[in-house]
Formats: sequence, C-alpha cells, structure tokens
Amino acid sequence: MPSSTTTSSPTATESSFSDCVTAVPGKYGNVPITACNSLYNYDPTFGPAVATSVIFGLLTAVHLAQAIIYRKRYTWVVIMACLWELVAFILHSLGTHDQQNQGYADGWTLLFLLAPLWINAFVYMTFARTVYCFKPDHKVWRVPAVGMSKYFVWADVATFIVQATGGVMVTPGSSASVQKTGIDIYMAGLGCQELFILIFLTLMIIFHRDCLALERNGFMTRTPGFLHGWRGMVYTLYVVLGLISFRLFYRIAEFGGGVTLSNPVPFHEAYAYAMDALPMAICLALLAVMHPGRVLTGPDSDLPRMSRKERKAAKAAKKQEKAQLKAEKKQLGTGKGHVELQQFLPDDSAQTSVERFTEQPYNGQTYNPEPVRQQQPYATLQSYSSDVYQHPNHGYSNV
Repeated sequence: MPSSTTTSSPTATESSFSDCVTAVPGKYGNVPITACNSLYNYDPTFGPAVATSVIFGLLTAVHLAQAIIYRKRYTWVVIMACLWELVAFILHSLGTHDQQNQGYADGWTLLFLLAPLWINAFVYMTFARTVYCFKPDHKVWRVPAVGMSKYFVWADVATFIVQATGGVMVTPGSSASVQKTGIDIYMAGLGCQELFILIFLTLMIIFHRDCLALERNGFMTRTPGFLHGWRGMVYTLYVVLGLISFRLFYRIAEFGGGVTLSNPVPFHEAYAYAMDALPMAICLALLAVMHPGRVLTGPDSDLPRMSRKERKAAKAAKKQEKAQLKAEKKQLGTGKGHVELQQFLPDDSAQTSVERFTEQPYNGQTYNPEPVRQQQPYATLQSYSSDVYQHPNHGYSNV
C-alpha cells in the first residue's frame, strides 16, 4: 500500500483541499486527487485521449488539404485550431501514462482551454468574406466587411490574451491564491468572448434580413438549395457560434462553482470530453463540410488586400500629397479663404478678372460689372482734374 506523508507546500490541489498529503505515485504516476503531487483533478484515461487525438488529427488533415485545394490563405486560422486541439490531446495521452510530468499537464491545460478561440476568429473572418461576396454594398448596417473582420479579430486577440493569462495561472503547481486569481481572469475572458459573440450575432441577423429583402426585390438571385450560397454559410456559422457558446457556459459552470468537491464538474473527465472536445470537433467538421472555399467563389470571394509593395507606394503617394498641400498653403497663406480666392486671380491668359467673375458664379450669384461701374465715385472726380495742384518739388498730383 502506498505510503504518504503530510506536507504544507502549496500545490494544485491546495485550492480544493486545505490539507493535503504527498502520495507515492502508483502505476503511470497516478496519485489520489487529494494528494499534493496530483496534477489532475481526476484519473485521466488513455483510451479516450488517444481516440480524440485521432479525430482531431483527421480534421487537421482535412482542413490542410482543403486549404491547398481551394487556395484560401486565411484558413490557416482554422488549421491552427485543429493543431492546438490535436497537440493538446497528444499531450494528454502522454500524460495519462506519466501523471507526474508537469509539462504534459500544463501544455494540455493551456492548449485545451485556448484552442476554441481560433475557431471563433475563423468564424469572424469567414462571415466578413461572406458579406463581401454576397452583399452588393459589401457592408452590414454601417460596418464594412473589411472593417468587420479587423475589429472582431482584434477583439478575439484581446480575449485570447486575457484567457491565456488566466490559463497560465490555473495550471497545476500554482498556489491557491494564484489559481483563484487566474480563474477570475479566465472567467472574465469568457464573458468578453460571449459578449463579442452576441454583438457579432446581431450583425449576422441583420445580414440575413437584408439578403432576404434583396432576394424578394429581385436585386439578388437566390441560389437553389437550402444549404447553398449565403444561406449555407450563414446557417453553418450560426451552429458553430452556438456550439462555442455552449462550451463557454460549460467552462463558466466549471470554474464558477469553484474547484471544490461540492462542484462535481472539474472532477469528472467525461464533462471535458462531452462539453468541450465534442462540440469543438463538431464545429471543425461542419466548417470542413461547408468550407468557405467551396461556398465563397468568384472575384469577390475574398477581402481585397494590398501587397506590401502597393501599401508602400500608397503610403509614399499620400505623404507626397500632404507635403504638396503644405507647400501650397505656405505659398498662398494659411486659411481656406486664400485657396478659394486663388481661382479668381488673373493669370497669364487674356481673360480679365472681370470676365472671370462674370463666368464663375459665387454663392449662386453671377457678377454683373455694369451696376458696379455706375456706383464707382471716381467718375465725378474727373471733373476736378483741371484743378489738380502740381507740387513743384515732388511732382505728384494732390487734390
């Protein structure tokens, strides 16, 4: 019978049990979950871990092949999701036979917690391309497809950073206080992720409504079949986001109830397989069946992107235009009025300034020179020309 000794060193199970013992590892390094040297909240099993690794390995191969066939460069994001799930369960398989290996336990925990964020980002990017492909104005409400992809992907990156910070803190070996803080941070990241999903779903519903209206009014041709065209892509993304939300609620229930014996969720491996691994595998399978490369075709099937050379040329042209405008303002004087008056100044042509005013109306009124000539007062001054006094020393006229 394995012997045990009492210890007070902080370990992974200290957040669950105030007093723990360091147990002598049994076969495959297995110890009771109440032991201080336990890196798992349950006794991990080898068979399910290997089977799940095989499933995610097949999904990785399928998505990699589709990326090559359809030549969709942005699909590297969903391939990363497959790879993270695959590596997570490979590490978990190894960890079941080496349960005292800290690296296996930490890698499994982090990759398993963060892999769904790659799927979430892929949904954002795919829907933006769906909008650009099928919507004539390439926007939903007032959000352009290009901006939509950018904004939500960066939101997903921010969520990723928050959840990764919390995930690192809840890895085995952390003290009780660190794990508690990590759980709070990770749950905050889960809440942010779900908030962004709800906002994104609002845009998807608006797009759905707009496309139906365009089809009714004859501005868009309906693709035959229930799962073809924009319908197939949007319905698939609805289901994927629903499964991601289901997985989020499971994680909130797992950590929100606390890592204590009164909360059975963290201490049963079956929950992680049924409520996290299985929904994510279904998501990846659906995205393989309704792959964007098969649904989004044509010249507008991808978002417009500039090459590095084009971006550099555009930046240089903008800089040159700004410098030229600055030079013109410096020459003519600052202020809008100087620029506006420049068009009325006489140039080298034979056209006089009066003719310019006559031909170019200002503020909706055309200049008429005749009334102005009648009001000019120096016509009466000509009668005094004979009385002008010529100064003998200065040689100028003085009235």
